[in-house]
Amino acid sequence: MLKKFFKKEKIENSNDNILVIALLVHAAKIDEKYTENEKKIIKKVIGQLNKTNEEESEKILKLAEKKEDESNQIIEFTNEIKKFSMGFRLKVIEIIWKIVYSDGSSDIYESNLIRRICGLLYVSDKDSGIIKTKIQSLMK
Repeated sequence: MLKKFFKKEKIENSNDNILVIALLVHAAKIDEKYTENEKKIIKKVIGQLNKTNEEESEKILKLAEKKEDESNQIIEFTNEIKKFSMGFRLKVIEIIWKIVYSDGSSDIYESNLIRRICGLLYVSDKDSGIIKTKIQSLMK
């Protein structure tokens, strides 16, 4: 499903790609539990965005983690994502919800972060809620 979607949206600039992945890393770290399951979800997205193997995906993940560590705000990440279609932005929100629910629950910090990201990406609360419900039902 993701593979088909990401074929439609080409990210030309590798820096843009790192910023998208850095936002996913930020979402994974917000609850202070950056798990292997979250990394697995992110590496899958990296592979689909870049058409990379496991080793290359790991390198890109390390670069994104470094970028996320160096940044003190999400605006840098969301400014790049805003340049893409609404469909792409909704897919990013869906991936973030998958990361959030990969441990079975969502805490207040994760929910707050998603609301902030949605606001910065001009994604409505309704769309986010629909995506959240879809992910919750898939995770059960």
